[in-house]
Amino acid sequence: MAIEDMVKQLDELTSKAETLLMRRDWSHGSSEDATAKILANRLEAAVIRLTQKDSVYSQQAKRNQGGVSRYRLQHLLQVAISLRDDLQAGWTESVVELVHADTYSDFLEMAEALLAKGYKDAAAVITGTSLEVHIRALCVKNGVTTAVAGKPKKATTMNADLKKAGVYDGLQEKEVTAWMGLRNSAARGDYGDYDHAQVRRLLDGVQAFMRKFPA
Repeated sequence: MAIEDMVKQLDELTSKAETLLMRRDWSHGSSEDATAKILANRLEAAVIRLTQKDSVYSQQAKRNQGGVSRYRLQHLLQVAISLRDDLQAGWTESVVELVHADTYSDFLEMAEALLAKGYKDAAAVITGTSLEVHIRALCVKNGVTTAVAGKPKKATTMNADLKKAGVYDGLQEKEVTAWMGLRNSAARGDYGDYDHAQVRRLLDGVQAFMRKFPA
């Protein structure tokens, strides 16, 4: 998700919260109170969704759960405004990267579990797919086009384009190409083209690659 979209979501919710909090005559159990609970839940969910689960923003958003609706909404409004302002100021590029990393980590943990149980082919496909998505995200981050004539570029093309753009060197490009080749073998059902040890190296390599080149 682009930073502009994140800011737009937060703007919409914070605007509603600010409007509601300007009404000072509401009471517990009133319609305003019920609306405040809904808005507070939406603000909390938005902050957690748009940041890493262990970020300061998420930790702050989870405070005062079950508290008085007005005070909980005020607290979450402050957290959401802080996140929005930091996103707009460009101070949270790492937040976006961490969201990507957190998502990829979930899939790679799945691949780890499958490989440990002997399912090398499924592990290879999941790891390779995560790599392809990461390559596309790297292109977006570095201003490299991901489509030609309205059609998505192939992963191998984007890999070459990232090398041309200086995001990484030729050796890294060749390594990524080899990883994609193994993934393609798995996706085609050519399971005899590689073994468990090669998938292990694929998984380790992709994990290290994502850490070195966050998207």
